[in-house]
Amino acid sequence: MEVSDTIQNTKPSNASVATFAGGCFWCIESEFRALEGVLFTLVGYEGGETQNPTYQDITTGKTGHAEAIEVYYNPDQITYRELTDFFLRKAHDPTQKNRQGVDVGTQYRSAIFYHDETQKSEAEAAIKAATDEKVWKKPIVTELSPKSTFWIGEEYHQQYYEKYEDLNGRPHIRVLFKQKNK
Repeated sequence: MEVSDTIQNTKPSNASVATFAGGCFWCIESEFRALEGVLFTLVGYEGGETQNPTYQDITTGKTGHAEAIEVYYNPDQITYRELTDFFLRKAHDPTQKNRQGVDVGTQYRSAIFYHDETQKSEAEAAIKAATDEKVWKKPIVTELSPKSTFWIGEEYHQQYYEKYEDLNGRPHIRVLFKQKNK
């Protein structure tokens, strides 16, 4: 099997990092990977108590973790605020409490895990702006929490949609659905 050139194999050193959770990590990962300035992504689990959780652990909803994504980016091409605005306005629906579409449970909650006080204040400003501009009809319920341990998800979850298409010769049904509804 030939791997497409869209698969990212190496995490860059010294890149800026942002961490978001917004439902299924496959879905938001593919959204962020399409942005210019995003250099690499990792999917995994953040915000819970269980040490070294697995996908099977977090799907119970009992570990406290959210399916999350680390976004490694070049701030000269895209800023943290632009990433946060994209997350709140386009990547997912931040008004759904503990769910995204058919995925239901605390592991699918909307959250921003800030890495420092600058990210925290920028995330607060982005949430306020989206609220003030009435981007959504319902209130934004995105949690804002300090970064904790990010547990890297299993290899088969990383860049899942790209791997799926390479293996099957066609996009995943969720990718097709998103393209249809844009």
